[in-house]
Amino acid sequence: MEFDELSRSVIGCAIEVHRNLGPGLLESTYPQCLACELSHAEIAFQMEVPLPVRYKDILLDCGYRIDLLISDDLIVEIKSVEALLPIHQAQILTYMRLASVPLGLLINFNVTKLQSGIRRFVL
Repeated sequence: MEFDELSRSVIGCAIEVHRNLGPGLLESTYPQCLACELSHAEIAFQMEVPLPVRYKDILLDCGYRIDLLISDDLIVEIKSVEALLPIHQAQILTYMRLASVPLGLLINFNVTKLQSGIRRFVL
């Protein structure tokens, strides 16, 4: 699936989750529900993918996890916060770089209209 098509499909699934649940729930709820939608749409994904940090020639497990890795081509980082901050953008860009994944979506479900809570990133 092409990047734009893939990200549009994932965004459509996220909109469906938001339409059904709305804002205000714990952050941990939204990836689980998005996983249900992705499965229903037959989009390949992995949840809570470990992300080691390479320090010089050593791979270190520092506890980082990618919320959702879609088809090995797209990282989805999910938030449920009052507002997206620059640190959230830095986080997803770092995850994309460490995982060598060219496309990322940062989705904040704690908004009244989900489109205003979505940021797309390309390396």
